[in-house]
Amino acid sequence: MRMKVLYEDSNILAIDKPSGILVHPDDRSKEKTVFDLFLKKYPKLEIVHRLDKETSGVLLLAKNKKTHEFLKKQFQDRTIKKTYVAIVSGNVKNDRGVINKPIGRSPKDFRRYLAGRGARGEMRDAITQYRVLKRFEADHFRFSYLEIHPKTGRTHQIRVHMKYLNHPVVCDSLYNPDNPTPKGITRMALHAQSIEFKNLKGDIIKVESPIPKEFEKVIRKN
Repeated sequence: MRMKVLYEDSNILAIDKPSGILVHPDDRSKEKTVFDLFLKKYPKLEIVHRLDKETSGVLLLAKNKKTHEFLKKQFQDRTIKKTYVAIVSGNVKNDRGVINKPIGRSPKDFRRYLAGRGARGEMRDAITQYRVLKRFEADHFRFSYLEIHPKTGRTHQIRVHMKYLNHPVVCDSLYNPDNPTPKGITRMALHAQSIEFKNLKGDIIKVESPIPKEFEKVIRKN
């Protein structure tokens, strides 16, 4: 599988990750990952952050350990700006909003996380801002198209917070298995549109990934 390089300098690589590929190897799967695909060319490659398997869009990679630490600190200090777009179930009531709800483990399913009441284990603070770009109807069901800015980087954060709002991400098999999907969407409707960070020279870099064509088609048609 070939992946488009969106930005590259001597220390940093930003790629356009397709939906359906893991970022990093795990114990449960032997399939090729983003890490595997780039490791031969960049033997000191390190993963800076992750996107879920079904999420597409901008992914940052560090070509060496020094850069990994440099970028990781920006994530920890929350100076990196991330923008996602998503199609979610239902009409989101408010044009803008902030979800400030800690995230813990689901007591019923080890794969899932949970915001608010009922979550188990360590509760980690999580903040997500959103803005409604469009509300629409497709096949007699209502949906909303959102721009989302996660201020923290918890596992499944956007998916969990949208589920908490009762507007889960469309085609999310873990958090939205039974709800309707607009015709034309066959993958989880979450895309990392842009990321803004500082490179080792101190320059502010903004890298953008085009909106998936299937998203644009559904939004335009409805």
